[in-house]
Amino acid sequence: MHPLRSLILAAAGNDVIRRLVATAPVSRDVVRRFVAGEATADALTVTRKLVDQGLNVTLDYLGEDTTDKALAEQTVEAYLDLLDGLQREGLAKHAEVSVKLSAVGQAFDEALALENAGRICARAEQAGTTVTLDMEDHTTTDSTLRVLGDLRATWPWVGAVLQSYLHRTELDSARLSGDGSRVRLCKGAYAEPPEVAFAEPHQVDLGYVRCANVLLRGDGFPMFATHDPRLVEIIGTRAEALGRKPGSFEFQMLYGIRPDEQLRLAGRGHTVRVYVPYGVQWYGYLMRRLAERPANTAFFLRALVSRR
Repeated sequence: MHPLRSLILAAAGNDVIRRLVATAPVSRDVVRRFVAGEATADALTVTRKLVDQGLNVTLDYLGEDTTDKALAEQTVEAYLDLLDGLQREGLAKHAEVSVKLSAVGQAFDEALALENAGRICARAEQAGTTVTLDMEDHTTTDSTLRVLGDLRATWPWVGAVLQSYLHRTELDSARLSGDGSRVRLCKGAYAEPPEVAFAEPHQVDLGYVRCANVLLRGDGFPMFATHDPRLVEIIGTRAEALGRKPGSFEFQMLYGIRPDEQLRLAGRGHTVRVYVPYGVQWYGYLMRRLAERPANTAFFLRALVSRR
């Protein structure tokens, strides 16, 4: 793992650094490059702006590792409020939600997480949109896929997320590439041991391409989450070679990262979905985004120490 990435991931759990980032005069302005805001209204405002630009959106109410039933309920209520807003504002056709099961009870009660995720799926169905289950560190992978299977029995459109840095992901890609299956493929953003994950970036990229080929050959709907220009080009080339037309798969990118590329791809007829996080628990998310692309760190640190 890149030394800077290791350092950033360590900072994600450091309360001193968290307080510095949270209280520095300019840091909230910087955070807003990557996070829509803290309230539902902020999320809806950003969603409207992106949709008006011809982009699609997936919204993530930030929070994870919840060990309290009341906090899990609070997260569920936030999603229900968000889905109400998407329906009310006429945005549900172009915006879905992404849910971390650890935020709705997975860490202490998988059955509760399933129940809570089901409530969100039911409301999404009423609103006319979909839900994707985010994937977290490798210790939750089997649990998340179990919950996914249970949810798909009622809502077959529930999306999965797979991480190319895990050794198991090529096999998981094949298993989840069936008709109607929505799968987001990303590289992965958690610090994982070498026993379960590739450590070298080149190996992660090779794994990504192998999994992408599996998904493109399948009958499902692949969603390719990457900002890497090489991978975007490879996916486009492979999709064309396999007879995949624009609209039969999509590109996904993070809010605030490569916005010009998002618009370029959309202008070429591709479906592009922007992952938009919001909520008060933005610190851990921000640290992982910096770790995924350490070049972002320089931007953030410059803004943190300068008022200009």
